[in-house]
Amino acid sequence: MNVPVNDLPEYNPTRLAIFISGTGSNMEALLEACEEDDYPAKPVLVLANKASAGGLEKAKARGIQTVVVDHKVFGGDREAFEHAIQAELEKHDVEFIALAGFMRVLTPWFIGKWEGKMINIHPSLLPSFPGLHTHQRAIAAKCRLHGCSVHYVTAGVDEGPIIGQAAVPIFPDDTPDTLAARVLVAEHKLYPACLEAAVSDDQNSSYVQMSDDPDAPFIISAP
Repeated sequence: MNVPVNDLPEYNPTRLAIFISGTGSNMEALLEACEEDDYPAKPVLVLANKASAGGLEKAKARGIQTVVVDHKVFGGDREAFEHAIQAELEKHDVEFIALAGFMRVLTPWFIGKWEGKMINIHPSLLPSFPGLHTHQRAIAAKCRLHGCSVHYVTAGVDEGPIIGQAAVPIFPDDTPDTLAARVLVAEHKLYPACLEAAVSDDQNSSYVQMSDDPDAPFIISAP
């Protein structure tokens, strides 16, 4: 049976901004996912806090609008910096933010404005190892598993509700660099899945991916 075009459900993907500070490998994973049919988010802006961020050219190559809001221009006035960011978000009618290697700590003012509408990916299995140098710390702690977490951004650094996690093994000969490379593969799989869940408000399912490949991520989504 043919369904009249006017009777088809309207597809209105969430207007997404991605924040970066560097090469933007997780940004690329999100942009690739957004190109899939019926993915519930549409990237409308990639924002960086420095003009040297390599991800800017990658975003431009995909036809995504980019903007630089240089935090150094504002000295130590973090809220002034964030007000400039907010102006860019309003200009592009952004509805949701994904932080993808954005190396600035946000103030309660900005976090409050985007409560429940901003997520981040962190390279550890939170609540273990918040903050920096997570791979080195996981090896030093003799962990058997390490990984990454996608969470909502709240005032506490890396303390927001977890949307999903992916775990990878730590091998006896691992260095922080080899472990980081293994975790990054998992990040690129996890972040698009968690963004989809967040913008679709569908976070009640759980799934596990098992594989004979030791580098394959073991993924658990959290409500």
